[in-house]
Amino acid sequence: MSTNLGEDLKDSLEKFAKDCNSNERLMVMNKDWNRVIHVCASDIKCDYTLVSKDGSISLTPGKPSSADMVVQSSAEILTSVFYGEVSPNEPYNEGTLRVQGSEQDVLRLDFITAMLWEE
Repeated sequence: MSTNLGEDLKDSLEKFAKDCNSNERLMVMNKDWNRVIHVCASDIKCDYTLVSKDGSISLTPGKPSSADMVVQSSAEILTSVFYGEVSPNEPYNEGTLRVQGSEQDVLRLDFITAMLWEE
């Protein structure tokens, strides 16, 4: 990993969005899942917004004005999770990854990562 944690995080989120958008099954499954997800790297004060709308995922820098979910951890853990190098369950169970949102939304995000990286 390079020394620029913010760039690494951005790259991992861009790859995550690209992978979601190139997976036809995920796009169909998420057609009705319109959500704003705030990704917050608490150690480097870096925020990104993932938007799931009509089956596709987009990424923008910065904190959203309001979010349906918040995913928070260190930049290194977030990068590893969004690259698919680490299951989100590991840091979540260790308490180093916090996910705030409805139980349905958390389960949906968990299912998305499972579909992307366990195929």
